[in-house]
Amino acid sequence: MAELVLKGGRVIDPSQNLDGIADVVFADGRVKAVGRDAPHARDAEVRDAKGLNVAAGLIDPHTHVYWGGTSLGVDAPALARTSGTTTFVDAGSSGPGNFHGFRRHVIEPAPVRILPYLNISFAGIYAFSATVMVGECADIRLLDLRECRKVA
Repeated sequence: MAELVLKGGRVIDPSQNLDGIADVVFADGRVKAVGRDAPHARDAEVRDAKGLNVAAGLIDPHTHVYWGGTSLGVDAPALARTSGTTTFVDAGSSGPGNFHGFRRHVIEPAPVRILPYLNISFAGIYAFSATVMVGECADIRLLDLRECRKVA
């Protein structure tokens, strides 16, 4: 795989105490070098990043990414491509009744990391629209910690 160079962007990485103009060189899916005029292969693909911020993948700590499984769900891979988010923390979109489907059909095939919380409601989050508003905890019969323990 050829190298990719993001050239001349503002590199922000608090973990490395970086905040300045630099190049970032990627090889084999990993950062190979960071710095002004960082060395790279002659055949590297170079992209101009002047005027842009370059940062490590972002973490969104409150999302609902069970796309198609809940009316609040967004498509995590599509959102990741435009937001720089590489990790999504799903804040309880699914409950014990549909968590296995969420895991198999959304989490496992996703090219991004999804860390899910389990909703205490058996059905998870559902029924939100302009005309329908039913909270997942509106009916206490849907709340069963035994079911949560079985899935967890």
